[in-house]
Amino acid sequence: MSGRSAPAAQLRLEWVYGYRGHQCRNNLHYTAGREIVYFVAGVGVVYNAREHRQKFFLGHTDDIISLALHPDRILVATGQVGREPVVCVWDSYSLQTTSIMKDGHTHGVACLAFDVTGEFLVSVGLDARNSLCVWDWKRGRLLATAPGHTDRIFDISWDPLQSNRLVSCGVKHIKFWTLCGNTLTPRRGVFGKMGDLQTILCVACTRDQITYSGTLSGDVYVWKGLNLTRTIQAAHASAIFTMHACEEGFATGGRDGCIRLWDREFKPISKVDLTGSTHGYANLSVRSVCWHGERIAVGTQDGEIFELVVRDREQPVLLTQGHGEGELWALAVHPGKAIAVTGSDDRSARLWSLNEHSLLTRCAAEQGVRAAAFSPDGTHLALGMRDGSLSVLRIRDMSEVVHVWERHAAIHLLRFSPDGGYLAAGSLEGPVDLYSVAQRYKKVGDCGGNIGGAIAYLDWSLDSSFLQTEDSVGQRCMYHMPYGKLVTDKEEIDASPWASWSCPRGAEVAGVLPRYGPPNHIMSLDASVTGGVLAVGDGLGFIKLYRFPTFQKGSRFRRYIGHSAPVTAVRWSHDCAWLLSIGGSDHALFQWRFIPEGLHPTESDAPPQETLADSNSEESSSDQSEMAELDSDIEQDMQNNVMRQVYKEDLQRLQKQGKEKGQICASQRCERPPSDSLRLHFVHGYRGSDCRNNLFYTQTGEVVYHVAAVGVVYNRHTHSQRFYLGHDDDILCLALHPAKDYAATGQVGRDAQVHIWDTETLRPLSILRGEHHHGVCALAFSADGKRLVSVGVSNENLVVMWEWKRGEKIASARGHRDKIFFVQVNPHNADRLLTVGVKHIRFWQVTGGGLTWRRGEVGSVARCDTMLCAVYGRSDDLSYSGAASGDVYVWRGVALLRTVKAHDGPIFSLHALEKGFVTGGKDGMVGLWDDSFERCLKTYAIKRSALAPGSKGLLLEDNPSVRAVTLGHGHILVGTRNGEILEVEKSGPMTLLVQGHMQGEVWGLSAHPHLPVCATVSEDRTLRVWDLSDNHCMLAVRKLKKGGRCCSFSPDGKSLAVGLCDGSFLVVNANTLEDVLSFQHRREHITDVKFSPDPGKYLAVASHDGFVDIYHVLTSKRVAVCRPGAGFVSHVDWEGHGPLLQVNTGTQELLFFEATRGKRQDIPPSEVAQLKWASWTGVLGIPCAGIRPLHSDGSDINTACRSHDGHLLVTGDDYGLVKLFNFPVKGPQARCRQYTGHGGQVTCVQWTYDDSMVLSTGGADTALLLWSHERDRVREWHPLDSEESELESEDDGGYDSDIERERRAEFPVRSHAVSIRPMAVPRPGSQPKDSLVEDRPSSLRSFGTQDKVQKNNVGKKRKPIEDITLDHVFGYRGTDCRNNLHYINDDIVYHTASVAIVHSLSSGNQTFYLEHTDDILCLTVNQHPKFKNIVATGQIGDLTDMAGKPACFLSTSLMRLQLSHLAYTIHRPPWCLLSVQFS
Repeated sequence: MSGRSAPAAQLRLEWVYGYRGHQCRNNLHYTAGREIVYFVAGVGVVYNAREHRQKFFLGHTDDIISLALHPDRILVATGQVGREPVVCVWDSYSLQTTSIMKDGHTHGVACLAFDVTGEFLVSVGLDARNSLCVWDWKRGRLLATAPGHTDRIFDISWDPLQSNRLVSCGVKHIKFWTLCGNTLTPRRGVFGKMGDLQTILCVACTRDQITYSGTLSGDVYVWKGLNLTRTIQAAHASAIFTMHACEEGFATGGRDGCIRLWDREFKPISKVDLTGSTHGYANLSVRSVCWHGERIAVGTQDGEIFELVVRDREQPVLLTQGHGEGELWALAVHPGKAIAVTGSDDRSARLWSLNEHSLLTRCAAEQGVRAAAFSPDGTHLALGMRDGSLSVLRIRDMSEVVHVWERHAAIHLLRFSPDGGYLAAGSLEGPVDLYSVAQRYKKVGDCGGNIGGAIAYLDWSLDSSFLQTEDSVGQRCMYHMPYGKLVTDKEEIDASPWASWSCPRGAEVAGVLPRYGPPNHIMSLDASVTGGVLAVGDGLGFIKLYRFPTFQKGSRFRRYIGHSAPVTAVRWSHDCAWLLSIGGSDHALFQWRFIPEGLHPTESDAPPQETLADSNSEESSSDQSEMAELDSDIEQDMQNNVMRQVYKEDLQRLQKQGKEKGQICASQRCERPPSDSLRLHFVHGYRGSDCRNNLFYTQTGEVVYHVAAVGVVYNRHTHSQRFYLGHDDDILCLALHPAKDYAATGQVGRDAQVHIWDTETLRPLSILRGEHHHGVCALAFSADGKRLVSVGVSNENLVVMWEWKRGEKIASARGHRDKIFFVQVNPHNADRLLTVGVKHIRFWQVTGGGLTWRRGEVGSVARCDTMLCAVYGRSDDLSYSGAASGDVYVWRGVALLRTVKAHDGPIFSLHALEKGFVTGGKDGMVGLWDDSFERCLKTYAIKRSALAPGSKGLLLEDNPSVRAVTLGHGHILVGTRNGEILEVEKSGPMTLLVQGHMQGEVWGLSAHPHLPVCATVSEDRTLRVWDLSDNHCMLAVRKLKKGGRCCSFSPDGKSLAVGLCDGSFLVVNANTLEDVLSFQHRREHITDVKFSPDPGKYLAVASHDGFVDIYHVLTSKRVAVCRPGAGFVSHVDWEGHGPLLQVNTGTQELLFFEATRGKRQDIPPSEVAQLKWASWTGVLGIPCAGIRPLHSDGSDINTACRSHDGHLLVTGDDYGLVKLFNFPVKGPQARCRQYTGHGGQVTCVQWTYDDSMVLSTGGADTALLLWSHERDRVREWHPLDSEESELESEDDGGYDSDIERERRAEFPVRSHAVSIRPMAVPRPGSQPKDSLVEDRPSSLRSFGTQDKVQKNNVGKKRKPIEDITLDHVFGYRGTDCRNNLHYINDDIVYHTASVAIVHSLSSGNQTFYLEHTDDILCLTVNQHPKFKNIVATGQIGDLTDMAGKPACFLSTSLMRLQLSHLAYTIHRPPWCLLSVQFS
């Protein structure tokens, strides 16, 4: 086995010592199996007290701080801390994740509670707003959210009878919440005269809207509705931290260490004082209590769990213990017994029995304990203290032998010599002190005076002759003992074996270091020589298991999760049966069972948990050396970067900025856009260079694929194309619906979109956005077609599952740190999927709103390889993946069964058939396989000799890399990396359907002067000639030595000039593409070439280094050089009848030269337009002054071309837009028609010789687009065909004055938008008379109010307040609203101000709906007969105002004028107008 491979031995978590009692409450419950569930560190623990056995949930990635039990007492919800905290719901029996909720909170989840039905879960965050979130936890869907309070919330509870009522409490407040629709509405509790305003620590709800709450003073407050009705004084002597409601009554626990039991009416039953029990102690504080049947579980602040039997409650049983609050640093194991000791900043040292999983004894210390060590004979225990002192205890009675104080900084390292003669102590001050055991621990010397930092690691040699140290700056030293002399002889060092190894530097442990750079996050090490393994604890909370010794850097390892804080120490037990680890700030001791190589975990061991962490009990992916050499195509795919500085969605923002800088006067009329138009006619190209599995047969037998920003539906019988043009940037992936009538495509973008569209009508069905950044690289439909999975290309490679018809996200998770190439949904179970990518395959399970995963385990069957494609087999757990090595990996569940050699090189495509599979690889072969992937039935080689006569083009080379393959309609469809699409008959012949350029930007384009032919040249080093007639094929191709940048036909069409990237150019025969002449006078690439007008006597060659060379074609000599000056030359054009040359430069200069002499000419701008130019391809000058948009400086316009009749100009820009203008383009900012199709910049545009067509090339999208020119006539409508320029319609005559006023209207938002009326009353306007004045908001819109401190008004007399009722409203809002007046029966309903009015026509009376907090802007009535008298109204609001309500719509019953539904929307000012329609 390679020294860099991961060990075959494993670890299994066996026991966790501890319980998180500090900073938490109500985190201890009985399950249906009478087990106790709680948490410590990042582990959920299920403890069986009868069998003294633990099970573990390991789905969290950080400290768990909250827990709730489902009403069925089987499911558990836990919430964690973190930048992006999650809530996990898991099964306490199977320990599998049931649901994950994410994206609701930041910082952490402080409280959790299930409602009485178990359908909803509420969570409270640790963010600045202490947000409340209500979840449909089964779907992981956020139903409602609201700011909780300005200060910390400690507890939350649901009403047991009303599933829409909640109560939360915290620092000096209690709030009663109502869930209505997607809105949580709070109302403060009114303390009144019955009690003081104080902090409420816990709360419990019961029937009849009665709520009991525990206070900081020890009183219990009893609430009826919103009002405090009575106080149970001195329920506890001090703060009440926990309150539990059950069928028997209530149980409370407090800081006084007492448990009190109460009946259902909250009358006292009994009291238990834990401080006076057998295991009690002073200052014991109860943080959690759970009463279930005859048993009561109690959790304390210092990490103990007690259990009481109600009949014998005076005899509590101590079930488990742990350290209290304070960092845990000290860990040592007994040299001959299954005993370990830990020491903590809680000023205690504790001895643990590893066999019994229990605490043996506890020793109190005066200072925090930072280090511990057993003597070799096991009789003494040395403890290093935080204050720099050292204490030695006698094990048998824990009496102190000696106390030494030599240092003032903490002693954090202790090691006895193997012979028991000396004790070495390392402190944060630097040197290591040496104490003689025989001399009663007298200091006999020190070493390490030359150390640059504090001692971090310490080890003795086996013969006690040497001591090795390593300091915090990585300096490793060895010393002779006991003299402390520095050792310099390396041979002397190597000759002595070491009794322990904890230093991360040294030949034996080199593998723990990364291959490059310093050691990262290594906190502690310990080697097991007998087990041949090395354990490492790191600063991220991971335990890593390496082989020992491990000599090669970057060795592989197994990684285990559980700790939520840096692992401060790891130690093997005396017989290496267990590994012990402690977490610094998680205060937990973990005991791991060691399973040697060759043995397997027993059945009692819990299975590996599905997890959110990067790995769990699996091998690392750090080793690269054992992999095959990285394939060049795969490397290119990995490095492919779709991120851009400016995305197309930025265009709208840039246009707005341009309008703000300089508005066009309304009086300045712009010409209308041209009456002619363009329509996309044909596209040459297919994106196969960096995509895969993006080619399919539709239901009708057409072929669907993509190139640039175009989804193409190709009819292979008529050789015609139809297009989906809904995308505005490069499409990266495509998936076909199982019914083969819908396609999904994902694109590049800052907020990347996924479009689902109909392949027949080409209309979009759904657009998904808001989850992926930079791009979407993979898509897959579920077997039923209802779900769609997308994978992003950002650093997180986010995996998202959608219910695409509704546009709802079902679940999401970070995919992998390395690139993901492909995703596939399990056809047998839509909740399962797999992803493959760089050296990994992951199997996913939908769990609520999240996804959990398990990595594929290759074991000894094969080595981990990069996976490029995958499919599922006939059964739920059978899958196949194509690897970079050319093997097909066969998986059963997550385990690799076998491999099959399928191709010589990477397998890029794998497609499942009804009875078999078809594969395609880099070797240019297509293989048909049987349904068990055991036998290859037939292979097809993609060769030029196999092309059928009806092929539409020429193959560039034999055996091109196959990127996509599918089978249907009796044929095999193949897409290649060279941009070719072929149809292969099962008998062997193949037809080339479509082709385009390979990867490399396409810059050169020229239309033939007399024929429907054009030429293109690209950085892929090919020159191609295309037929533009109905045949639409490539006529000829020639490979070039260098990439090409530009080309141009001669006036007679017989020659073709080609400019190359190395500064050279060619002139070739246009028919044979053979060289006529070639020159190289420049070093940078050629930017433009142009023959002079008839008869093409001269050739102008422009270069990027700023020169234009003039060549005489017949003599093949350079006759002149034009030097424009600074900047490169972008475009050149000849005058129609003379030697005048027009030059555009990169510095936005328009210059003129007498070409044959190279002499610059100054021509007034007024004369330029009067000259007759043979062509106009420049972007500067008065004739094209209007092509610049408002936001542009002109540099983003790459190309232009005037039509031969001189009436139109077409341009291409960096945003992929092709624009059509009238010529000359009178400015500024002339109107145009613009068209999408290209993904990135449009590098060149050309008119054909007869102006019947416009040709355009995209740079990186490699596509050649053919646009048909539809002359002055009424066009047929084509889906998403074009749109007009960005100028507003005011240029056509302006707006009506009323419309203009309404268009520019602004709606200020009130500074307070809290409802000043109750949410549910029989009649609007009647308010409770005991509402506090401080709770009422200001009605001012522009000024905020000062924060008010709620005062205790106990004992103060209040003046009675007269109530008033709204009687009549004069007014109707018609100035800026519409369709806001409706008949309902014999009444009319309308609105004004923030009042909805129902006006009786018969009596003239009005009734009012008064729940809005700001101006109502819109109103609609439900016309459905099932929902009579239902009205929806929408108001102004600011979502960013923490105290206010956002724009909302309210569904109201007019019979009672009661709120039936309230929904917050995402609309923001200044436009908060809602258009609401019922369906």
